[in-house]
Amino acid sequence: MTDPERLQYALDLAYRFLGHRDRTVAEVRERLGAEGEEAVIDEAVEELRHLGYLDDARYAQRFAEDRRTIDAWGAERIERRLLAVGVDPQLIEAALGEQGAGEELEAALAVLRRRFAQPPAHDRDRDRALGLLVRKGYELELAYDAVRAFERDAA
Repeated sequence: MTDPERLQYALDLAYRFLGHRDRTVAEVRERLGAEGEEAVIDEAVEELRHLGYLDDARYAQRFAEDRRTIDAWGAERIERRLLAVGVDPQLIEAALGEQGAGEELEAALAVLRRRFAQPPAHDRDRDRALGLLVRKGYELELAYDAVRAFERDAA
């Protein structure tokens, strides 16, 4: 196979891979790594970036927005997931930095309001509410603040 044929083969694989959903550069590199040489992979990734098919900053931004809106995830869980798919920590920080502490607290309160009809009355209920927020990816201190605010709002 000639170099142009290898590049075209790598691009075809990448287009099919990207056809299902957005991917990160690391995910595409991993997928192409099983099939080709490093030089061809580099060239294919650069071509995909140039054409706008690969953009980790855009990926991180969309992922953070979707997970906050659809799944009510907190910043820590979003960060863990983005790191796992190979997004640069600076891009993650930029994507997460758009939501301030007040907005994060409001999002945590919204999770509690949807999940619990009444604020926690006992320590066990507080622990359940706190655990829910921590599993969703909210920082522990923010989760405490949200549970306390939820209790105050009902009083």
